[in-house]
Amino acid sequence: MGARILLIQGHPDCHRPHLCHALAQSYVEGAQAAGHEVDVVEPARMSFPLLTSPSEWWHGSPPPQLAAVQDAIQHADHLVFVYPLWMGDMPALMRGFMEHVTRPGVFMDDPQRSFGAGLLGGRSARLVVSMGMPAVVYRWRYGGYGVRMMRRQILGRAGIRPVRTTLIGRAHTLSADRIAMWRDHLRRLGGSAV
Repeated sequence: MGARILLIQGHPDCHRPHLCHALAQSYVEGAQAAGHEVDVVEPARMSFPLLTSPSEWWHGSPPPQLAAVQDAIQHADHLVFVYPLWMGDMPALMRGFMEHVTRPGVFMDDPQRSFGAGLLGGRSARLVVSMGMPAVVYRWRYGGYGVRMMRRQILGRAGIRPVRTTLIGRAHTLSADRIAMWRDHLRRLGGSAV
């Protein structure tokens, strides 16, 4: 039996195709061909308010479509996040989405405790992040801050391990051959559910 995979395609522009859309589609193709069950969520196709206070995060309820995403996260074996790097981190729409779905009781029992129990142990994740700068510059010169924060502070604290990353630099200058190479790579990752 294949893995249950939830892929979150986090590019904020759903009106025209971007590299992130192509990469996500390739991952899905590879996973489905290998017999894995894949659900895809696109925050850009959803309508939800941004949270404006800690009280909303702690005590409020997410909109129904995001509550359904929380349920899908809890039932997945493997999570895949595909998004572009904007100003060193995920786009604002993706950040707002993550604030809703990571509420207490879903990712962690008590996020205020440094070592609170992560509620998503037994799951793995993959981050696929495209960026304008060379990936090596982002990783070594800037410390990969945004990706590191997602890996450690959000997914890691929830108990998700391992969290692997695929960084795709100079995304705006990739040739058709390089894009095809990255798409083949994502198909292989999808087939292996990693």
